[in-house]
Amino acid sequence: MGAYLLKRLLLILPTMIGIMAISFVIVQFAPGGPVEKVIAELTGTGVNATERISGGGGDGFSGQSGQNQPGQGAADPASSKYRGAQGLDPEFIKSLEKQFGFDKPAHERFFLMMKNYLTFDFGKSYFRDVSVLELIKEKLPVSISLGLWMTLITYLISIPLGIRKAVKDGEPFDTWTSGVLVLGYAVPGFLVAILLLVVFAGSAFFQWFPSRGLTSDNWDQLSLVGKIADYFWHLTLPLIALGLGAFTTMAFLTKNSFLDEIRKQYVVTARAKGLSERQVLYGHVFRNAMLLIIAGFPAQFISAFFSGSLLIETIFSLDGLGLLSFESIINRDYPVVFASLYIFALLGLVVNIVTDFIYTLVDPRIDFESREV
Repeated sequence: MGAYLLKRLLLILPTMIGIMAISFVIVQFAPGGPVEKVIAELTGTGVNATERISGGGGDGFSGQSGQNQPGQGAADPASSKYRGAQGLDPEFIKSLEKQFGFDKPAHERFFLMMKNYLTFDFGKSYFRDVSVLELIKEKLPVSISLGLWMTLITYLISIPLGIRKAVKDGEPFDTWTSGVLVLGYAVPGFLVAILLLVVFAGSAFFQWFPSRGLTSDNWDQLSLVGKIADYFWHLTLPLIALGLGAFTTMAFLTKNSFLDEIRKQYVVTARAKGLSERQVLYGHVFRNAMLLIIAGFPAQFISAFFSGSLLIETIFSLDGLGLLSFESIINRDYPVVFASLYIFALLGLVVNIVTDFIYTLVDPRIDFESREV
């Protein structure tokens, strides 16, 4: 197992380079960009241009804004490659390119980016005077809260429910729970969120729960017990809205895994030896059936921990990593976009390796050494 894990760890670097290279090439061909965004704002087709660029901190950029206004200078071929750049001073366009790092060839920019990313140096946001790491740290509490609790609750509810459905396969309990799960899966999470918000956090019906944020305004004045209660009070509605689809997928996966194992010969043999149904189920079936559940853990974890739901975050005013990534893509804030992608991909690869290790703990018969990576 040690040699296999070492091979997987060594493969992380080339895999990450491949992921980042493909994403980098796609971005190069995507229309628009940070330079065009600033130009659009300066020429009146965007908003808050002065606010966005005044604190940018780029070399020679903020000092140029007072003397390079639209209509000053003649356009030349250097500026014509940007939509709306006609009429802007060519020197101003060059200062914009230098500000955003586009004065270097694409391949040079990529290798410089990867060199910095290896030391987790993600630079600063294009449009916010703050480092990318600080931005991500600022959003982490929301993503940690939603992701970890959603994963924990999903497994604690779905696995016992799936086992029970497998044992009661075809009986009324299995039928009506399947109907409830399918209905919950079919209803979009954001509609559930709106319904919960209107009914339980609005003025029309009940005001049992808060409608925004992770904590109350008087958080600092609360006791430890009060802070814990306030924290979970704010999380209740978002977790309910996020959990319906996750419960359905995990419950049916667990049920089908257990059904496959229950029908195998070794289960018949165990029952013939006089073992109780509980001993058969949890002493023999559980270990084998849980392999598929463990296999789905990385995707479940990464999805819940990082992406969550953009609409859920927006509806409940939860400013997490999902919302940050979406806004960064819209604003062409490439340092935040690539840093988020790098962190998500890296953790995804690491979690997959951890999952393989858990495989061997659950079932020691699995030998990764005997197969090719």
